[in-house]
Amino acid sequence: MIVEQDPRRPGSRYQGSQYQAPPHGYSENRPSSLRRFLGGSPAAVFLRLLFLSILVGAFMAMLGLTPARLFWHAYDTVRALVDLGLEAFHDFGGWIIAGAVVVVPLWLISRLFAVSK
Repeated sequence: MIVEQDPRRPGSRYQGSQYQAPPHGYSENRPSSLRRFLGGSPAAVFLRLLFLSILVGAFMAMLGLTPARLFWHAYDTVRALVDLGLEAFHDFGGWIIAGAVVVVPLWLISRLFAVSK
């Protein structure tokens, strides 16, 4: 039997054979919302982030990368993707117009012949 759940232990929340739920908002070992959000104590998270920042900064310096270069590279990549997508829509629009030049007159002629019957 686990000691914390022993109903015979003095000061136990468990009286007799029935379980008594703790009062609303009661937390024994529940971390604060800040600790839950950060994933640990603020000091430990700060030290972890500082250490990782030093490692990543050193790695970027070895490769000759700067934050500005990374930003402009990402910007150029997104811009190229947008241009490629717009070019595809431009081609698609051309296909629609080319097809409509043939399809719409044929449809109109078929409707005129259908009405005359």
